[in-house]
Amino acid sequence: MILSDSLMPVNVFLSYGTQKKMAEPMQYIGRLLVFLGVLTALIGIVLIFAGRIPWLGRLPGDIFIQRKNFSFYFPLATSILISLLLTLLLWIFGKR
Repeated sequence: MILSDSLMPVNVFLSYGTQKKMAEPMQYIGRLLVFLGVLTALIGIVLIFAGRIPWLGRLPGDIFIQRKNFSFYFPLATSILISLLLTLLLWIFGKR
């Protein structure tokens, strides 16, 4: 039985050392997983130490409404500040 090219497995050895077709996507997935792991660890560290910053979440411009049976809190100014800091960091470190 003769197989056509479309039915051949992706990592078939066409000649010596040409098994790159499977290695490249696996390297990409590996790098993506390492990046996501480091990003998750950094977010965890930030969340641990965010409680030690006394003014974070209590900036002028944060909306806090408290009624008898209801309270609403929206950290508008804090969100804008964090967005600006992240934008600045990504702009600085994202340039290549």
